[in-house]
Amino acid sequence: MGFLGVTEPLLELDLERRLVEKVKQFLLELGQGFTYIGNQHVLSYNGKDYKVDMLFFHRGLRSLVAVDLKISEFMLEYVSKMNLYLSLLDRLERGKDENPSIGIILCAEKDNVEVELALEGFTKPIGVAEYKLIVPQKELKQLITDEIKTFNQEIADKSAEQS
Repeated sequence: MGFLGVTEPLLELDLERRLVEKVKQFLLELGQGFTYIGNQHVLSYNGKDYKVDMLFFHRGLRSLVAVDLKISEFMLEYVSKMNLYLSLLDRLERGKDENPSIGIILCAEKDNVEVELALEGFTKPIGVAEYKLIVPQKELKQLITDEIKTFNQEIADKSAEQS
């Protein structure tokens, strides 16, 4: 996120939360039955922590739905990572009366043939979707810049209140 001018890791995490909130609202508008569980949802296993970008539960499907957001083109390793998340969700969090967890990888670009080959042989339900920016790049950068300015102003206001 260097192009955003954010250098401190803590501020990046706060900014991510703000941006994810907007993405979360968009995804919730896609259909009924989705219940938001959280972002950066931690799965702890074997002494390690793994973080799912966004986690939902779909009432109709009776399944946890893990969403992995990627700002780049689809890469083969994304499938293995999602497979790990789904295995952990099923092992650690899936209820006895629930169906296996579902994974959605959202990428900026994908090659359908490469995705098909990457998913071949995997038994877990994983889908790869491509998103399109409907806001032109220039406007998107301005939108993000404005969000950063608002965020920085809120931090400055809180600091002034505490002083």
